[in-house]
Amino acid sequence: MQQADEKMVDGGLLGDANGVEPAPGRVKSSGKWQKPRFSRKALMKCCLVKWIIASTQPQDKDDSSDSDLELSTVRHQPEGLDQLQAQTKFTRKELQSLYRGFKNECPSGLVDEETFKTIYSQFFPQGDASTYAHFLFNAFDLDRNGSIRFEDFVIGLSVLLRGSVTEKLNWAFNLYDINKDGYITKEEMLAIMKSIYDMMGRYTYPCVKDDAPSEHVDKFFQKMDRNRDGVVTIEEFIETCQKDENIMNSMQLFENVI
Repeated sequence: MQQADEKMVDGGLLGDANGVEPAPGRVKSSGKWQKPRFSRKALMKCCLVKWIIASTQPQDKDDSSDSDLELSTVRHQPEGLDQLQAQTKFTRKELQSLYRGFKNECPSGLVDEETFKTIYSQFFPQGDASTYAHFLFNAFDLDRNGSIRFEDFVIGLSVLLRGSVTEKLNWAFNLYDINKDGYITKEEMLAIMKSIYDMMGRYTYPCVKDDAPSEHVDKFFQKMDRNRDGVVTIEEFIETCQKDENIMNSMQLFENVI
């Protein structure tokens, strides 16, 4: 299995579920941030992957029909397996497993927003995951047509799970840029933060303070809005995240809500 260049995430922007600063990540003796190693265990912590794999029929075998992704069985036909393998960092066998599960859950070959809400309500039953699922769906739905093809789904997963830090930060920026105008406002960042706390933070022990999301947003937005114009650009976002050791150390938390 291939390993990620870096295992991302904007956990610092998301905040800890308990409303406190996350514990530092692994660091070298020099104090410099160290790239975590990617593992199958980390892959299986991804909610979307667990949803897909759980749908894979145990009797399915790796046979020649997989090579064509069983194109004749779905209304939406995905790209060829070779092309997807070239576009992602998944192996051929991993793509076959992902597609079998995807097809079982979504025979039409498309995922809609209600499916995302169902997935996250199952993995986070203690909270309200609907708003976060809505934002996450929009980040995958690049053409804004209300449905996600298998190709877009698996390419997004590849970036999140095995992309470089820059690739993952670009994806995270797209998540926070709710209206897709190329900028992140404090209101947009707060909306994402609150949706995550609603999903997993308000029902933890000890209880999260009501103003915890706002405190996190104030802290990180001030760091990112370097020219103080009230919005964060993609350049400001990536530069701040890469230079801030605390953000990079806490990025690992993000995998728990994808």
